[in-house]
Amino acid sequence: MKRHLRRLLSSVLLFITTIGLCQAQPVLKPLGPNIADTGSAWYHFRSATFDSADKQRHYKVWVAIPNGAAPQAGRPALVMLDGNAAMSKLSEALLGRIAKAKAPVLVAVGYQTALPFDVSSRTRDYTPVAPVSGHAIYKEDQGGGSAVFRHLLLESILPWAESQARINRNELSLWGHSYGGLFVLDTFYSAPERFRNYYAASASLGWGKDVMLTRARALSHTALAGKQLQLDEGDDQSTMPAQDYNAQLVEILKQKGIDVNYRVYPGLGHGPMFDASLLETINAVAGVAGVG
Repeated sequence: MKRHLRRLLSSVLLFITTIGLCQAQPVLKPLGPNIADTGSAWYHFRSATFDSADKQRHYKVWVAIPNGAAPQAGRPALVMLDGNAAMSKLSEALLGRIAKAKAPVLVAVGYQTALPFDVSSRTRDYTPVAPVSGHAIYKEDQGGGSAVFRHLLLESILPWAESQARINRNELSLWGHSYGGLFVLDTFYSAPERFRNYYAASASLGWGKDVMLTRARALSHTALAGKQLQLDEGDDQSTMPAQDYNAQLVEILKQKGIDVNYRVYPGLGHGPMFDASLLETINAVAGVAGVG
């Protein structure tokens, strides 16, 4: 009875937290020039624009390419969702450090906006179809477009990036935060063969209630052999429901023999996890320690 009550309370808290995250409008201020605009001694940059199939969402993609000749096999690469915000976090010091290590290619997938986030577009693009109806956050025009966006990412955006830089497909990683983290997990489930490493930061696992746990139980170890999933979450009190959800997901995946790691960041809440996880992930892909 106590276990049942604890699970019930956890589910209620998670649902409330998820609705709050979905409905809360972040304070958005226009971004200034990023490092692609100001230039770097270590990397050079190229960009391109794309449109969704229905012409309703408009993307800008940056590719950061290390200076110098690439290895014959190509360089490791990290695809970063919420690319406008991600580009604003890249510093010359960070690029200098990773250029001296594995020097990964960085692909920032953003939107044609001066803001760090396009809230409505990312909600549509990053969330899977949820088996829940009757509530605004699950309406088709607000969410459920991850499969369509994934097709654009894999069939148009990535091929363009590969035409700009020599990328080793066996060392390709995907990172996202919040709804972006949910998209990472959805892609891990749906198209695991396309990336080697999956980094999901503060993933909005409450989307569709427990659908992500249900899908995890149906995963095949064989399909995910050689793949790695990294789950990042802060331990601020506001993230407690998400922490419980992550713990359940990790338990399910480990029981299946799937390579998953759960990393907790002391004192951080949902928003600050964007910077912390992104910088840690960039360093990890580059093979260096520390954040900066």
